[in-house]
Amino acid sequence: MAYKYEDLTRRIIEIFYNVYNTLGYGFLEKVYENALVIEFNKSGVDARPQAPIKVVYDRQIVGEYFIDLLVENCVIVEIKAVKALLKEHEAQLLNYLKASEMEVGLLLNFGPKPEIRRKIFDNDKK
Repeated sequence: MAYKYEDLTRRIIEIFYNVYNTLGYGFLEKVYENALVIEFNKSGVDARPQAPIKVVYDRQIVGEYFIDLLVENCVIVEIKAVKALLKEHEAQLLNYLKASEMEVGLLLNFGPKPEIRRKIFDNDKK
């Protein structure tokens, strides 16, 4: 079974491991975000840091968030640097997908051991 944007998400994961293997564990998320952007640029992959997402309720904007990275305008990348991923981290990414037109998200943890979660969400905005 093929995943939506499988080739792109595979490339994102390769770049994640490249950065993880170089920097290791212990930096703040912003350091990893900056390193990922450098690697994406070197690879010719479009990655926009701190892309805004507006949350709409009853046709009114009730909040605005900034996702860590928007890759190729179709995959949300949420970066963590924690001991272990929690359900709350996955819920955050899922909410970003619900609030946006994006359907695929990756949660990347630069913790003591690297962790990856893939989320997919379809809704009427797609």
